Amino acid sequence: MTSTQDGPGGSPARATPAQMAQIKQRAAILSVMATLLLTGAKIIGAILSGSLALLADALQGLIDVGSTLFTWFAVRVSDKPADDEHHYGHGKVEALAALVETAILFTLAGAILWEAGNRLWTGLIETVQVTPVVIGILLLSMVVDAIRWRSLTQVAKETRSEALAAEATHFAADFVGSTLVLLGLLGVWYGIARADTVAAFAIAAFTALSAYRLGRRTIDTLLDAAPKGVSERLREAAEAVPGVVGVNWLKVRPTGGRVLGEIGINVSRTLPLERVATIREVLASALQRIEPGAEIAVTTDPVQVDDETALERVLLIALKLKIPVHHVSVHTIGQRLSVSLDMEVEAQLPLGHAHEIATRLEAAIRDEFGGETEVETHIEPMETGAPEGHDAAWDTVEDIGKALATEAAKLAGPIHDIHSVRVRQTRNGLVVNYHCRVDPALDVASVHAAVDQIERAVRIARPQLCRLVSHAEPMIASANR
Repeated sequence: MTSTQDGPGGSPARATPAQMAQIKQRAAILSVMATLLLTGAKIIGAILSGSLALLADALQGLIDVGSTLFTWFAVRVSDKPADDEHHYGHGKVEALAALVETAILFTLAGAILWEAGNRLWTGLIETVQVTPVVIGILLLSMVVDAIRWRSLTQVAKETRSEALAAEATHFAADFVGSTLVLLGLLGVWYGIARADTVAAFAIAAFTALSAYRLGRRTIDTLLDAAPKGVSERLREAAEAVPGVVGVNWLKVRPTGGRVLGEIGINVSRTLPLERVATIREVLASALQRIEPGAEIAVTTDPVQVDDETALERVLLIALKLKIPVHHVSVHTIGQRLSVSLDMEVEAQLPLGHAHEIATRLEAAIRDEFGGETEVETHIEPMETGAPEGHDAAWDTVEDIGKALATEAAKLAGPIHDIHSVRVRQTRNGLVVNYHCRVDPALDVASVHAAVDQIERAVRIARPQLCRLVSHAEPMIASANR
C-alpha cells in the first residue's frame, strides 16, 4: 500500500492511474514470491507427515503459483490504454483472470473431494505423523496467508482490481484450508484416525464455496452487470445539477477497476449551446465526485419544458431557422394567439426572396401554436457591416442632454440624473447613448415605460435622431462612483 498526499481541504488525494498500476503490479509480484515460498514449505511438511489434508493444501499451493503468475500478467495487461482494436481498453482481462481463478478453485475442490472420498470409502488409513516442524509450517502458512488476504483485499478495494480481488479470495481459502489442516492434525494427535480425511472434506467444501462466490461476481462483471448502488447514486447526482430537466437513461458497467457508462439527460430546448455545454461540464464533475475515475459519456436531449413561455418558443423557432428577429410581441386575442415581430434580412436581398423567408418563419410559428395563430412579420434590412460614424458637435450633445434632463423633470417620475450623454453622427442619423439613475426597487417594466415617454418627447422636435439607448443604474450606485 502507498500513502497519498492530502488534497485541497485536507481530504486524501486519489492515486493517479499510473500509481494505481504500480500498486497493483507490486502486490501481484509479491503474491507470486510468497506463494512459491509457502508451497515449497507445505510440500516438505506433507512428505514428512503423510497428511492428506496438508498434501491437498500443498497441491493447492502449486496451483496458486500458476494462478498468481496469471494474475500478475492480467494486472499488467489490464492497465494498457485503449487502442484501435480495444476501444474500451483492456480492463476485462482482469475479469478473465478471475474466471480462470474460479475454474482453478472448482478443479482443486473436486480433486481434494475425490481423494478424500476414495480414502474414506475404501477404508484406507494413512499414518499421519504430527511433528513440530509440520505444525510450524502450518502456522507460518496461516500467518502469511492472513497477511496476503488482508493486504490484497485492501489493494483490490483501492484500485478496484477484479484480478486482485479474486486472488484475495483464493488466499482466504488458503488460510481457512491451513486452519482446517491444523485442526485435522490435532484430531489425529488426540487419536481420531479419520480427522485428517474429514479436514480434507472441509477444505474441499470451503474451496468450492469460495469458487462459487468468486464465479458469481466475475460472471456479473463479464455480463456487464451494473455495480450495486452506483446507478442510483449517479442518477441522484445528475438530477440535482441545475439545468438538468430529467434523466432519460443511464447505463454503467465495470471494467478493469473503473466504471464506464453513458447518461442521457433532458435540457430546455431554449438554452444556448454555451449553457448546454456548461451543464455537461458541471454534470461530469458531479459524477466524478460520486464515482471517481468513472468515464461516463453525456448525451443531451433538448425538450420543451412546462414553464416555457410563448415568447421563448417564438425565439427558438427563429433561432432554428437562422432568421434574426427582434421586437417580438405575443398577445392573446380571444381564443387565438397573435404574434408580431421584426425580421432582418440582407439589405440587398430581393423582396420576393425576403417574403419567402418570412412565409417560412410564419408557417413554422403556426405549426408550433396552431393553424389559427395570427402571425405578422415586418421585414427590415440588416446591417452586415460596421458603417463609420463620428462624434457629433458639442452643441448638439449639449442640446440633446438638456432636452433629456428637461423631459425627465417634466415627467416628475422615477428617472433622475441624466449623465454620460454621447452623440454619434452616422449615415442613418444621430445615435444617442446616455445613463440615468432610478430607484433600485422599481420594476424593469416601469423603468422602461418612463424612459420611452422621455425619448418620445425628445424625438418629436429632433427628427434627425435615429436611435436612443439608455442605461438605467440604481441610485445607490451613485455613492460608489
